[in-house]
Amino acid sequence: MTALAAPCYLSALGLVNALGRGKREVAAGLLRGDTSGLVEESGWLPERTARVGRVRSPLEPLPSRFAADDSRNTRLALLALEEIRDDVDREIRRHGAHRVGVVLGTSTSGIEAAERAVAHHRQHQTLPGDFHYQQQEIGRLAPFLAAYLGLQGPALTVSTACTSGGKALVTARSLLRLGLCDAVITGGADSLCRLTLNGFASLESVSPAPCNPMSRNRAGINVGEGAALFILRREPAEIAFLGAGASSDAYHISSPDPSGAGAEAAMRAALAEAGPGLEVGYLNLHATATVKNDEMESRATAAIFPDGVDCSGTKPLTGHLLGAAAATELAFCWLLAQDVWNPEGLLPPHRWDGQADPELPALRLTQNGATFPAYRGSRICMSNAFAFGGNNLSLILGPAR
Repeated sequence: MTALAAPCYLSALGLVNALGRGKREVAAGLLRGDTSGLVEESGWLPERTARVGRVRSPLEPLPSRFAADDSRNTRLALLALEEIRDDVDREIRRHGAHRVGVVLGTSTSGIEAAERAVAHHRQHQTLPGDFHYQQQEIGRLAPFLAAYLGLQGPALTVSTACTSGGKALVTARSLLRLGLCDAVITGGADSLCRLTLNGFASLESVSPAPCNPMSRNRAGINVGEGAALFILRREPAEIAFLGAGASSDAYHISSPDPSGAGAEAAMRAALAEAGPGLEVGYLNLHATATVKNDEMESRATAAIFPDGVDCSGTKPLTGHLLGAAAATELAFCWLLAQDVWNPEGLLPPHRWDGQADPELPALRLTQNGATFPAYRGSRICMSNAFAFGGNNLSLILGPAR
């Protein structure tokens, strides 16, 4: 096996989202199919409410020396980091600060801080004293976290809309395989902000009701926030990063190719890299509940799995986390694949109104109490993420073999 095909492992995970904070709380909500974290709030959109997946845990300000990076987004990232801080410190002691990298995905960065600054300026004709332009720079998340941890390895931010957190993992794996790092902190973080919500509303893609993926009545997304951080390394761990596939069909600036060809290409590439004989036991659908995304993903899934595969969309539980979505939903797969977090081998139930779209291929959507199939190696999971511009990504993980 060449270095460029060497196996990599996901050894630790910290996360926070509308399901809660930390692996135990999130896993419990995931397996219940808990939708209570999505709440209806005013103030996000003009003259209407929005249903959002807000993180309810307190977010502490950053230390004063990092004031220029203090935003809701960086605070979310640090909240996820707390859960794996001991693991991170062990990697630093083992390899040295210059051999540990940071690759993170985001799409909103700290734009919420800029929104508050603009509102203050309109009222007072001056920017608030705690505003720094650096807070909203799209590329700051990873360099900030590297500085916070005193790391000297590569630090870069990936921003490819809704695939950002997943593309960050693929980039982190490349750093390991190229010998540039011995461990990488990777994943994504995104925070709620008016810019995002109003942008999707202008595309008529925001649903005022709970999002309803794969239904004939689907009407758009609910936006959420959160962070998911992994440690990716070459040393064996319980969960292996088995495969990744990407494609860019560039069909349209915001609408996916309705045939699903780009999504199908990404899924086939991930399966090919994972190797022959692999049987996926669960597919986490991107399932945004927008008309066109669900249409094309259904077609791609039916083409890849003609005999069916257990699958569900988890955005009704968290909202669409945008730049953190791909990392968060791979984190769900990481939890599902391990006895310690999922001793009964349950699958998250697909939350919708149960009214299938007759125009779409029928999928094997999970119900309450569904479990992984009984065959050997059944806890192998695939997770899809699709973004504007025909940016398609599929990731596979499972117990190390």
